[in-house]
Amino acid sequence: MDILEILKDDVKYYGEFGKQYLSNSDISTLLTNPKAFGISRPDNANFAKGRLFHQLILEPEKASEWEFVDVGSRNTKAYKEFIAERDVEFALLQKEADEISQLVTTMMSNVDFYDDIRHDENQYEVPAVGEIEGVMWKGKADIVHPDMIIDLKTTSKIDDFKWSARKYNYDSQCYIYQQLFGKPLVFYVIDKTNNMLGIFRPTEEFIRGGADKVKRAVDVYNKFFGDNATEDINYFYVEDYL
Repeated sequence: MDILEILKDDVKYYGEFGKQYLSNSDISTLLTNPKAFGISRPDNANFAKGRLFHQLILEPEKASEWEFVDVGSRNTKAYKEFIAERDVEFALLQKEADEISQLVTTMMSNVDFYDDIRHDENQYEVPAVGEIEGVMWKGKADIVHPDMIIDLKTTSKIDDFKWSARKYNYDSQCYIYQQLFGKPLVFYVIDKTNNMLGIFRPTEEFIRGGADKVKRAVDVYNKFFGDNATEDINYFYVEDYL
């Protein structure tokens, strides 16, 4: 069984097969609300917009399969009929899809971004697995460039990205992907409000912070969910100083 070949399939990667591995998306849950570990989160506008943004650049064949509803809001009768007819819980509005498409056009119109994203030797949506801190982890790189891993991000304020990157655990993502792929991870970012572009290269301090988060997350995982768990997650509570 070729695990990496299986994990190329998003259904397998995000489904039960993939859940045998920890991933960077588990960091926040393990460090802030471990009772929610392993519980799938419902789809929402932000998840869907991010997914469409990535697919338009990396997997256009998947992006072409999307259906959008051309209404003003999700409170309309037409929207509710749209999702009912298709038996889905959620759909993007046409105006939201247009906004994402514009972000993609802006990013790919920049020569430096285009050259790096479309490098002849690039590989896209590449999975990897490996042991970190005694636990098996998975990751799926947006772009494996000959010199680095490129991760595409959107942000609501690019001036704050240096700080929000820590809030959203991009530091632990850098550390995990560096371990799994053996290359540095660099963020190629676009601001959703003003289309400003940015390239952010992690420092050693940033990555060390991510490594610390991974270690703490593994400690929590081993305590409550590992093969030799020592505590019952039902008795978890927060304890801190004010």
